[in-house]
Amino acid sequence: MVDVTQRFLADESGATAIEYGLIAALVSVAAILALLSLGDSLATLFNTVAGAVLNSVT
Repeated sequence: MVDVTQRFLADESGATAIEYGLIAALVSVAAILALLSLGDSLATLFNTVAGAVLNSVT
């Protein structure tokens, strides 16, 4: 039983998957924060362009 416990504690095969998962989560959070901070300025830009297009058509 002690041998099984020692092998279980020494096994690091799942550590890489967990590390990649944490990196992916951090990248996702950074992307979401960047998009949220740019959201208002992008909405203003799109509204300005849409207004210019509508004014040029009419």
